[in-house]
Amino acid sequence: MARQSDHATRTISAVMLITLLGKALGLFRDRLMAVHYGTTGMEAMAFYTASRIPRVFFDVVFSSAIAACFIPVFSQTMTQKGRQAAFRFGGNFLSVMGLLTAVLTLLGILLAEPLVALFADGYDDQTAALAASLTRVMFPTVLLTGVAFSFVGILQAMDRFHVPALISVVSNLVIIGYFYLLDEDYGVYGLAVAYLVGWLLQALVQVPSLHRTGFRYHPDFSLRSEGIRQAFALMGPVMVSTWVQPINLTINSRFGSHLYGGAGVSAMEYATNLYLVIAGVFILSITNVIFPKLSRLTAQRRQQDFQDTLRQTVHSSLFFVLPMAAGLMLLARPLVSFLYGGGAFDAFSVDITSQALVWVSLGMVGYALQNILSRAYFARQEGRAPLVAGGVSILANLVLCMFLTQPLGVAGLAISSTVSSTLYALLLLIPLQVRGEGVVNRGLALDFGKMLLCAAGMAGVVWLARRGLAGLLPADKLGEALLLAACAGAGAVAYFLLAGLLRLDEMKLVWRKLARRTGKED
Repeated sequence: MARQSDHATRTISAVMLITLLGKALGLFRDRLMAVHYGTTGMEAMAFYTASRIPRVFFDVVFSSAIAACFIPVFSQTMTQKGRQAAFRFGGNFLSVMGLLTAVLTLLGILLAEPLVALFADGYDDQTAALAASLTRVMFPTVLLTGVAFSFVGILQAMDRFHVPALISVVSNLVIIGYFYLLDEDYGVYGLAVAYLVGWLLQALVQVPSLHRTGFRYHPDFSLRSEGIRQAFALMGPVMVSTWVQPINLTINSRFGSHLYGGAGVSAMEYATNLYLVIAGVFILSITNVIFPKLSRLTAQRRQQDFQDTLRQTVHSSLFFVLPMAAGLMLLARPLVSFLYGGGAFDAFSVDITSQALVWVSLGMVGYALQNILSRAYFARQEGRAPLVAGGVSILANLVLCMFLTQPLGVAGLAISSTVSSTLYALLLLIPLQVRGEGVVNRGLALDFGKMLLCAAGMAGVVWLARRGLAGLLPADKLGEALLLAACAGAGAVAYFLLAGLLRLDEMKLVWRKLARRTGKED
């Protein structure tokens, strides 16, 4: 058991490092975008809307099928019928998804203008026309994403996590290379093509690893196979439940297009991307590894192991997410200025983006819990509770945007998003508790209180460090880098010291491993 735990820890750590590299390159990509195009320029607003539309449609229609339906059915098929049967289902699923995403791509290209009007009705005619033109160029990302994520599903179901984690590194390198080599000649249209090339490579880079597993693709477009019927039966309620983030982003984009001449869209895009980098490195690394395990435990009917795994995952995630959220809120402005400031990204862009980042970071705990708990439902092929929770959270975001956007600006959009994600997490948690699943027991509740105390103490240290150093360091990139490093270092030391004093389980594990290694060295 300990050996399995150590293997899982090593896998998560390796995936986290690869994901961190991809996210770091994504941040650098966004910085190049910020410096070249800013937030208030027509090209920036049009490009972010055009890139958002195909992503939202893929997330709404197919992401749930791949992320939430494919892996449980694949794992069940492999457990009950063997690897070759699972591979046949994988080829069938890949064929059907490829066909459906191709149809959606064609529809998106034909309906570009009304889609732009739906997502950003506050744009002027010229910006809307450019956004529609770019949307036509970028909509094939739906097809390429469908293929790439189908490959990801097969590899993750086979416990191959490293290559799927690497795909964002490949695409980000392509886009970064474009900024340095070709942007001056080909502009925003060339950038759209670079994104397409990046997604194509995300699919191609996984082919050798797929080949090594023994998977061979054989076209099979049948909709009547047992696996496809099972996946599609689950897809309906699961699909709606996974609409929460993409639909909320669409709502925020629509309201943001009415702020600051449309710059609210770009500000939320930069803030959300940065937020997802910080949160996603940890949260998505865990969920991508833990979801196939939960699916296998369900197929093997190991209910107690399922509950223990879920509770430990929630506990460890809260331990790391709470200080990340507090630190990001306190350091939002210098972080945005350091990463994006300069060139076309002026002081006003820094101001509105950092406002959005502060408030969206408040929802990091909700974001973490909703990702983990939804995977627990999907692993059991249960979609009703996520369906209801998703619908309620979308409605809450829409209502709050209507009331908060005008008086609070971009902060109102971010607050609406935070409340929505937190509500979604609570509505996923409550049914599990009512059913006696025991995700939150007395021990976890007490530890959560300790984590809050540690995070509050850390926040105090970070606030004092920022206040004390702000006037001593130069007001340039070097000064911002030193300020961020000093505050982050002081905060991390404070948090882990407090966690050790309060004897949280994560710190006990660290001390035991250190003691074991020290003993070996002695």
